[in-house]
Amino acid sequence: MITNPITQTDFNFEGTKDVYRGKVRDIYNIQDNCLVMIASDRISAFDIVLPRAIPYKGQVLNQIASKMLKATEDIVPNWVTDVPDPNVTIGKRCEPFQIEMVIRGYLTGHAWREYKSGNRNLCGNIMPEGLNEHDKLPEPIITPTTKATEGHDEDISAEEIISQEIVSEEDYNILADYTKKLFQRGTEIAANQGLILVDTKYEFGKYEGQIYLIDEIHTPDSSRYFYTEGYEERQQNGEGQKQLSKEFVREWLMANGFQGKEGQIIPEMTDDFVEQVSNRYIELYEQITGESFNKGDYSEVMTRIENT
Repeated sequence: MITNPITQTDFNFEGTKDVYRGKVRDIYNIQDNCLVMIASDRISAFDIVLPRAIPYKGQVLNQIASKMLKATEDIVPNWVTDVPDPNVTIGKRCEPFQIEMVIRGYLTGHAWREYKSGNRNLCGNIMPEGLNEHDKLPEPIITPTTKATEGHDEDISAEEIISQEIVSEEDYNILADYTKKLFQRGTEIAANQGLILVDTKYEFGKYEGQIYLIDEIHTPDSSRYFYTEGYEERQQNGEGQKQLSKEFVREWLMANGFQGKEGQIIPEMTDDFVEQVSNRYIELYEQITGESFNKGDYSEVMTRIENT
């Protein structure tokens, strides 16, 4: 396993006006016109960046996103203009909408935790009684969240988004339509590779008055996948689903007493666990794309990126 994953970048690209460092990506604003987005190997859970980075995770995210954005550009235009390096994407600097469009086809993760607690109204979607964890929903539901600059994103309904004028009703209806169509395409792509796209999120922005799809899509950081094979049998037997997502990292953290709450200590991430996470990300890349993963050269990775 490599010992020098990409934890942070500090480049001085010509024309850089400012740099935003998110949970995973370092984003360089070039002359308020384009963005250079570098996918680091940082990993976050419960909206907190964990202390150790995951080798090749950034490359996995960047390359899956690139493929998926290209596979959906007939549905909605996206921000990308070039992908010059395994960890780098360059594109239009859009003004983002301050919500994330989460869409769910199954009762899993956060939705299940809410349902299990007795909540039957999830972002304005009334859930039927009698559902079990990982059940397929009658139809996909959109459960938007706010985009928090600090702390946790919060669930919000379409009605609240519009009434609070976070997004206009006209634009929200367009975002909802794009979200449903993107999820349908993602579901079809996943099915061809023996996977179920369980839930995912999309982010949108505007550039010169037009709506664009931005950020990543259908990656293990933004999405959750089950294996199709054995899904029905495991549901009937009340067993957990075999899944490819970041959820297993959250489950490991919860099992070790951490849910991102104040006063809790992040458990130690051993070399073996870090390697396991790295392998899971690579597995998802190969499963969802149907292609072998070619590990990028990390020997002089910062020079490699800068020279692109």
